[in-house]
Amino acid sequence: MTLLEHLRRMARNNLWSNDRLYRAVLALKPDEFEAERTSFFPSIKETLNHILAVDQLYLDFLEEGGVGAAAYDEFMPFDAAPELCVAQLAADRRLIAFCDGLSETDLDRRVITDRREDGMIPEKIGDILAHVFLHDIHHRGQVHAMLSGSSVAPPQLDEFLLDYDFKLRETEVERLGL
Repeated sequence: MTLLEHLRRMARNNLWSNDRLYRAVLALKPDEFEAERTSFFPSIKETLNHILAVDQLYLDFLEEGGVGAAAYDEFMPFDAAPELCVAQLAADRRLIAFCDGLSETDLDRRVITDRREDGMIPEKIGDILAHVFLHDIHHRGQVHAMLSGSSVAPPQLDEFLLDYDFKLRETEVERLGL
């Protein structure tokens, strides 16, 4: 497997993991989505909004959209889980399309990242993608832990890559077109 193939699989895993996590979040009882909890961000709502805001920031960098840091600074958080879920799905699909459009040589190509007062920093596309996946996994883990203190059991999020696990994700993979 090449690094590009791996990153494409990770983009699909990102969509699948977010889908599983949001299915749990959408089943929460009223007020659990925004309830204060112990984590880096104080609620499931704030954590999921942060994931999307960062995804949109890095998608702008990767796609060379020109919005820069404003993509994060001007992000309007969602108050309701269903709308946030739809927006995250759209970002996940954009990320898959971006990865599918890359060649191996693109992974070393640098794009400008707007770091506000630290300046415009060129970063390798492959490194940005690895960072985005790590960032999302990190914060999904926090939501997963917060779900443990809610009315909904946290979903299994590590059944995507292995052939052994295919039977556990087959229906979702087909539904999501992965």
